[in-house]
Order: sequence, then structure tokens, then C-alpha cells
Amino acid sequence: SDLQVCLSKNVTCCTKKMEERYQVAARRDIQNLLQTSSSSLKFLISRNVAAFQETVDSLVRQAENHTHTVLLHTYRDLASHAAAPVGEFFTDVGLFVLGSELSLEEASQRFFDALFPLVYEQLVEPGLSRLSPPYAECVRAACRDLAPYGGAPGRLAAHISRASLPGRVFLQALHLGIEVINTTDHIQLSRECRRALLRMSYCPHCQGLTASKPCMGYCLNVVRGCLASLAEVDAHWREFVRSLENLSTRMHGEQDLEQVLLGVHGLVRDAVAHAQRNGPRLSAQVHKVCGHPSRQPEQVGSVQHGSSARDSIPLKGPVRNGEDSLSNWRKDFISSLRLYFTFYGGLADLLCVSDLSSGDGLACWNGAEFDKGYTLRVVGNGIKAQAENPEVKVKEADPVINQVIDKLKHINQLLQGRSIPKLGTLDQIETGSGDGYSGDCDDEDGCWGSGNGAAERRRIVTILTPENTNNHRYHHPQTKDFDQMNSGTGVTQTVPLALVLLCAFALLSG
Repeated sequence: SDLQVCLSKNVTCCTKKMEERYQVAARRDIQNLLQTSSSSLKFLISRNVAAFQETVDSLVRQAENHTHTVLLHTYRDLASHAAAPVGEFFTDVGLFVLGSELSLEEASQRFFDALFPLVYEQLVEPGLSRLSPPYAECVRAACRDLAPYGGAPGRLAAHISRASLPGRVFLQALHLGIEVINTTDHIQLSRECRRALLRMSYCPHCQGLTASKPCMGYCLNVVRGCLASLAEVDAHWREFVRSLENLSTRMHGEQDLEQVLLGVHGLVRDAVAHAQRNGPRLSAQVHKVCGHPSRQPEQVGSVQHGSSARDSIPLKGPVRNGEDSLSNWRKDFISSLRLYFTFYGGLADLLCVSDLSSGDGLACWNGAEFDKGYTLRVVGNGIKAQAENPEVKVKEADPVINQVIDKLKHINQLLQGRSIPKLGTLDQIETGSGDGYSGDCDDEDGCWGSGNGAAERRRIVTILTPENTNNHRYHHPQTKDFDQMNSGTGVTQTVPLALVLLCAFALLSG
């Protein structure tokens, strides 16, 4: 007489205490089924987060090796001493690609600053011994004002930042995918749902029907009612998968991280060559700031130059093969993720068909009797469809699931390029449209090519949080040859067409 849910006209062996234990068991069963159903999806995303990080690390180490090797073959005497600055720079690059909010422009400038004393002592004013530490520090400190590399530091930072942005968003999306699954695995079941699950799964036990299973229609009504909030995730999850796929196809050219990182060595080589070509000017400027070179006493038996540099360069990391490329990784991951495109929309049906209900045509439990079939209306998925659910009353969506949906909406905007904080949208960065791009460099805008120390040095950081969605004006660097940049004034040197024609005419006349 004291039973609350498993009421029956027939004889029952249940007590109120047994009924309470059955209700706990019913809730535990459904949560175990949810976790089991999502385990392969969760493992897929978690495994690929690790794979992305490993691939990026391998790629960064290969790019570092390439830079070491190019410096070795082009500037052998410089290479051995440049190993530490090169390693520190690529460590910063790896952290930035994986989501760190460090300033990549500052890291690039710091790298070229550290390289300048070596360039100066080996290529600008070569001598038999190294610069003294105080003089080398003075040369390093003067680097930003002298701008020996033209626009190379800003250009390098901008290229890597632009190529890293899609990968950073992609990785953030994968982390959010795991968060969505963890949240939906532990959904809080309402009192109405818990009672309905008890009636469906364990009330037959009270009549000795321990092997019975619910009818398919009955199971669908109960589970669709309990998981109505999860069904609301479906549309946003589908958009999430589509957005990941679309972003993956756009990661090429200037947004191909692999291509950009493996091209860093060329930019570094050209930057050093630019400083070497401007040696006389740099010498005069350094003398004004630091005085004439002060060198360490030459040590007998020490070897500063020559082929020994080859032996001192630490080549780190294994050589990567084509199968480890980021492009191949993304293709394989997206192909696997497509299998879960309708995961949340079909979750209730999956649980009933695979685990909970009896097969069609078999004897089943309808919530009150066994082997009588289920004749009530079967409702659809989602909150609105539950208004006429005869088994579970659903009042409103779960607020925790609503928060998950809001996060999915935000990451989908990021993936689609509609809201990229600080760097404009992905579309603007890729195509140069809108306020995110200025085709002509203007010193008043603080563009990357500016060589004087007064130009604004902006931090290149991407803060991928919902609170920071305001777009800021972002200028791409010029990609003109280093020799076209007057690093002292930040003004591009140009030769008037009329002068060129006059010279040509004079030569022909002569």
C-alpha cells in the first residue's frame, strides 16, 4: 500500500524500500548506457587532440632542423652559436600553435635580437675572436632601433600567426567537443524521468517478470522524454561537425601551418642576407651607439670558425614522413567524425533499439501489463514534441544543456570565421576583405614593414573566449623584397619610371 510508482492490481513482492533501490538502479543504468554509447566518440576526439599536439610538435622540430641546416650551409660560422636562439624561438612557436597567449611578434623580435650580435661579429665586422659580452649585449639592445633585418621580424610573426589561427580554433573546438560529451554523459534526470524509468525497467520485477523488456513505443516515449534536452543539442552538433570539416578544407596556402613553418628557414636566411648587404650602414650605426668593437682575447687552441660548427649543432626530432602531415591527420579525423553526425538526434532511439526494448513482435511490458502491446501515441524527439508525451512530463530544457548549446554556438561562429577575436575573421585573414586587411602599408598604422623603433609594436595574440569577440584592425605585412625596404625610415624606396626610361634611352644612344 505504500508503493509510489510500481502500483499494481496484481500481487506484488515489492516494498517501498525495494522500490527506492530500483529507482537508483534505473538511473544508474541509463547513465551507464549514455556513457557507453558516447565512449567511442569521446575516445575519437581525445585521441586526435593528442595526435594533433604530437604532429605539431614534430612539425615544429622539423622546421627548427631546417633552419639549423640552412644556417649551417649558408653561414657556417654563425650556425653553431645560433642554435640556442633558434631553439627558443621554435619552442615559443610550438606553444603559440597549441593555444598559448604569448606574443608571437615579441618572440620573433627577441629571436632576431639574439641573432644580431652573432650576425654582426661573423658577417658585418668579422674578426678572429668573438665580441666581448658587454659589447655583444649593447649590439643586441640596439637591434630594434637599427632594424637590420628590414620588416622580417614582423613578417615572420604575422605569417606564423595567420597560419596558426585556424589550428588553434580547431584544437579549441576539439576540447569543447569533449566537454559537450562529458556534460551530456552526466545529465541530471528530473523526478518525472526517474519515476518513468523505474516503471519501465523495474516495476515488472515486482510481479516476478524479471526477464521482461519494455515495448518499443513505450521505451521511445520514456527515453525521448528523459533525453529531450539532449535532442536539442543535435542541430548545433551537426553544425559543429560541418564547421570543422569546412575549416579543414580552408587550411591551405597562407593558412597551411605545415607549409608556413617549413618555409621559416628561407625567411631567416634572407633576413640575415639583408643585414649582411647593409653591413657598412650597420657598422656605422653600431659604432655610434656602442663604440668600436670590443672583442674577447683569442684563446690558444680554441676554434671559433670552420667546419667544427657542423658538429656542434643539435639536430632535434625525427624526420617526419608524408603520413604524419597535418593535412592527412585532418582528413582521417573528419572522415571518422562524420559517422557521429546525427549522434544526439538519434541517441534515444539508439538506446531503445540496442539495449532497452524488446524486439518487434515479441511479448513486452507496456508500463502496466505484460504481453498486451503498447497502443499509446509515440512522440518525437526534442522539447516541443514532449507536450503530448503520455509517459513523461517535460516542463523545460535543462539549463546545463542550454549552456553547452551556447558554447557550441560560439565555437561554430569561430570555426566559420564569423567571430575571431583580435585578428578579424578567418575570411578576412584569408582573402584580405573588410577592415581586417590593408593592402598598402602606412607608417601611421604601425605596419609590419616599418623599421624605425617608434612604430607601434602590437602583440599578436588570439584570445579564444566568448568574452573577447570584438574585431580589431589587423594589417598584413608587405611581402616585398628586403632590398626594397629602407629600414632606417620605414619608407619603401621606389625608382620613378621616367628615370628608368631616360637611363635606357641614354644607354641605347651611347
